[in-house]
Amino acid sequence: MKFSELSLNNNVLDALDAMRFDECTPIQEQAIPLILEGKDLIAVAQTGTGKTAAFLLPIINKLSEGNHPEDAINCIIMSPTRELAQQIDQQMEGFSYFLPVSNVAVYGGSDGIMFEQQKRGLTLGADMVIATPGRLLAHVALGYVDLSKVSYFVLDEADRMLDMGFYEDIMQIVKLMPKERQTIMFSATMPAKIQQLANKILNDPAEIKLAVSKPAEKIIQAAYVCYENQKLGIIRSLFSQETPEKVIIFASSKLKVKEVSKSLKLMKLNVGEMHSDLEQSQRDFIMREFKNGRINILVATDIVSRGIDIDDIRLVINYDVPNDSEDYVHRIGRTARANNDGVAITFVNEKEQTLFKNIENFLDKDIYKIPVPAELGEFPTYNPQMKNYSKGKKRPFKKYKKGNSNPK
Repeated sequence: MKFSELSLNNNVLDALDAMRFDECTPIQEQAIPLILEGKDLIAVAQTGTGKTAAFLLPIINKLSEGNHPEDAINCIIMSPTRELAQQIDQQMEGFSYFLPVSNVAVYGGSDGIMFEQQKRGLTLGADMVIATPGRLLAHVALGYVDLSKVSYFVLDEADRMLDMGFYEDIMQIVKLMPKERQTIMFSATMPAKIQQLANKILNDPAEIKLAVSKPAEKIIQAAYVCYENQKLGIIRSLFSQETPEKVIIFASSKLKVKEVSKSLKLMKLNVGEMHSDLEQSQRDFIMREFKNGRINILVATDIVSRGIDIDDIRLVINYDVPNDSEDYVHRIGRTARANNDGVAITFVNEKEQTLFKNIENFLDKDIYKIPVPAELGEFPTYNPQMKNYSKGKKRPFKKYKKGNSNPK
């Protein structure tokens, strides 16, 4: 479907034409009419599907019609990270080029001048405020933010916000807005906690769920079936000759990120770490150093698995197997972008085999298993069903020496 077939006004269509946007993506085709109708919406869609335009375009369209209070905040868009808020803000600038719709981005990690600019936008009543929860609440606490006239509330990457501990912040912001508003929630996954949040803040919502797309074919996927204490040795072996220019290593927790990062630094590798314990200014610095090539390896939690556009990542390593297939797709989707090639390698210990088999089942393919380097000794066979035994007993995994990690 073309954007011109939707009920968007001519000024919005002119902006889309100037940006050379012609065909809708599936999420845009489904979401835009529902939002234009005024329905609350919960949509499950991955990063990269065009979801930002799916909520920005209909809201801009409605704001441009002039039926909203002037000098008031009419729309709040919540984002889990500064980086995503910046990306939404940039798209907003393009879409609203021909329209009298004002916006301000509100996020942390900035200097005093930026804080004052944010304050001015909030005080004067920007039509659309794109904000991270913590920084918006910091402004609210200073007493000059009025959310009583908000007509539209958007939660982008809601699952990531809850993972980062923003539930209480979100609920605090919700209490400051009128109940008679349109609420739109986008999430890449739909765990129970997201459904519970939706039940609390949405009113009879329409639902859209797009199937998770499979990883790009050009991503070469492989795995090492190993013991936990062999994982660092495999990294040492992988990087013994040459370190790829840009590598992301995903770990399951911020504690694991810190441990792995420390170990890699002892190997004299050029490493940065990214997790929620860092201040925003620290995260910005690390990401800037990584983008500029002054850091080769970024060890991170899933905080960077979505919404970060770095086109020249050559290798993604899953130090731990992700808990679900969708997280796996998001993680390895950081490589092979912008027509580049990429490699994704997953380390699978004995306890993670069933999780990894679930991912293979989702992908409908067996991922190639690379033999563990001989100098690291024996390694377990890949046989996921061996994990489950009656009466809760688990027998030890067989060990194999130097050879095929897919023994017959």
